[in-house]
Amino acid sequence: MRTIRQAVLAVIAFAVLLGLFFTIYALVRNRPQDLPWTRLDLGQPIGAFTGRKLAGLTDNFAECRALLQSAGVRYTILPTVKSGERCGYADGLRFAPGGSQQIEFSPARLGVSCPVAAALAMWEWNVLQPAAQKHFGARVERIEHLGSYSCRRIYGRSAGDWSEHATADAIDVAGFRLSDGTHVSVLNDWEDKGEKAAFLRDVRTGGCKLFSTVLSPDYNAAHRDHLHLDQATRGEMGWRTCR
Repeated sequence: MRTIRQAVLAVIAFAVLLGLFFTIYALVRNRPQDLPWTRLDLGQPIGAFTGRKLAGLTDNFAECRALLQSAGVRYTILPTVKSGERCGYADGLRFAPGGSQQIEFSPARLGVSCPVAAALAMWEWNVLQPAAQKHFGARVERIEHLGSYSCRRIYGRSAGDWSEHATADAIDVAGFRLSDGTHVSVLNDWEDKGEKAAFLRDVRTGGCKLFSTVLSPDYNAAHRDHLHLDQATRGEMGWRTCR
């Protein structure tokens, strides 16, 4: 019994010390987003726990909408979709023009879950635009995608785990159109030796800080033409996949 008590006290002491470490670290750097217990602010730079907090929005549609509004993102809420036992969503929305989120999507009228929308907005501000300026001296104006919601299992199989697409918690990005006319394609430019390939790898790696899962052509042939970005709930616990 004494051994168990000592073990419990040791765990508590470790947790307290860890909390103090995070607090001091964040205060010294003036980065509240690096603390696990602070409220997410989409307008702040990416912090140590931003990805976890974004994934945690899956079960809190009201909070997700409030965060988008605070960050100046305009949107329209989509009707609830229900298909069978495992498909559908009740937290879908579509970006609306005129807000702080400015990149267009092609095809237009893309609908995604709110946590994916929040991550896309932060991806635009913190990853896409800095990478476009770095490699091309231009801005990303349009994201070309292969869709979000699709009632199917992973890889469209007849059995196995359900895809995050089945709940609109994923988007497949195929390419980008920049303000100077540059077109960057995952399919055509991933193996390029120049700025286009470097840009694609930057936006892939940067996305790993915001999405629970990021899969690229480096993962397998099924992703040769797109970046798969999803907000699986496991990301709230820090379980992330980036390949």
